[in-house]
Amino acid sequence: MKPSSEILSDLIASTPGEEGKWFATAKELGLLDLALDLARRSPCDPKTLTRAARDFKETEPEFALNTAMVAIHWLCRGYGWEITDYDVVTAYNLAMEIAAKHGVTDKALESIRTMVEQDTSAGMFIKRVLADRIGQTHG
Repeated sequence: MKPSSEILSDLIASTPGEEGKWFATAKELGLLDLALDLARRSPCDPKTLTRAARDFKETEPEFALNTAMVAIHWLCRGYGWEITDYDVVTAYNLAMEIAAKHGVTDKALESIRTMVEQDTSAGMFIKRVLADRIGQTHG
C-alpha cells in the first residue's frame, strides 16, 4: 500500500500544467508547503485559496498569508468562476489582516500593488475593485 503523499505525487505528475488543482488535496493531507507550491505553479481557484487562508489564519498564519496572496495573484490573472467584488475584497482583507498581525503590512501591500499593476483580468476588474484600498487610480 502506497502512502497518500506518494499517491498524490503520482497524480500531480499525471497532470502537468494543472498542478494547482491538487492544492486542496495536499492541504487536506497536511502537506502545506506542497499545497502552496502547487498553487503557485499553475492556476488554482481563488475562492478555494481564500477559504484556506481564512481556515488557517490562526493556526498556520504564514501559510494563510501566502495562500491569500496567491489568491490575489490568480484573481489578477483572470482566474476563477463567477468572481465578484466580494471575492476580491475578501482575499485582500484576509491578506492584510494576517500581514498586520505579523508586522508585514507594508511588504504585503507592496506585493499586492505590484500584482494589481499587472492585472490582466477582464476590464482591469481587480484594479478597479482594489484601487481605493491600495492607493492606486484605475482607468
